[in-house]
Amino acid sequence: MILTAARERFAADGYEKATIRAIAADAEIDPSMVMRYFGSKDKLFAAAAEVDLRLPDLTALPRETVGAALAAHFLDRWEEDEGMMILLRTGVTNEAVAGRMRGIFAAQLGPAAAALCGDPAQAPARAGLAASQVLGMALCRYVLRLPPVVALSREEIVHWLGPTLQRYLTE
Repeated sequence: MILTAARERFAADGYEKATIRAIAADAEIDPSMVMRYFGSKDKLFAAAAEVDLRLPDLTALPRETVGAALAAHFLDRWEEDEGMMILLRTGVTNEAVAGRMRGIFAAQLGPAAAALCGDPAQAPARAGLAASQVLGMALCRYVLRLPPVVALSREEIVHWLGPTLQRYLTE
């Protein structure tokens, strides 16, 4: 109940504007209960924004479909997981959250890039470039709501984004 309220409040207001009082009110509890269970706003945020990218095993896919599969996967993740939106919205203004996001993408996308590119030394750069594309698309589509990007269908986004991800991960 507290985590649900926190996720919704952080997603709506961002980290800086969300307050323990507002989260407690949303959860219909006393603010002291939030502090009792989580200790601080930072710890509550960390629990609320726990994110697993749930990457598919890209090495099990036909190599030429990896980019499109990853683009489609991230569209699903952005649209289904409030935690991803919390991190995106908050990460652009809060260095601690940005660090958390960097860690999530490095720890989860990095190994996938290493498995696909064949050169472990290139994996961090490749994962970073792939992350730049999916994060940029999500920022433009879901946060800034740029009309041309919002207007694109899922298939169009996969069509445009997939080849770039493919190149970053496999070429």
